Amino acid sequence: MRIEEHPILNFKRGKKIRFFFNDQEVEGFEGETIAAALHAAGVKSLSHSIENHRPRGLFCAIGNCSSCLMEVNEEPNVRICVEELKDGMKVKTQKGKGDIL
Repeated sequence: MRIEEHPILNFKRGKKIRFFFNDQEVEGFEGETIAAALHAAGVKSLSHSIENHRPRGLFCAIGNCSSCLMEVNEEPNVRICVEELKDGMKVKTQKGKGDIL
């Protein structure tokens, strides 16, 4: 299942592209967010709570919460719900608060 509409982002689905999630190759489409591509690929847990390590999934999808923070191309704390997917991206689940650069 793919997101067709978004309250903030206006996107048109482009060509199929590949990216890497935790070193596994995944397919997505140009113009969609990283979170949308992961959700469509069956990835439902995006992070874990810091104190209790409970899984967190896509929550607000507009960049207001911290449930979707991940490392993207070695940059920590990227809100993948509003970050556009690009070919060859390397996305990783982040442990804890992530490193501050």
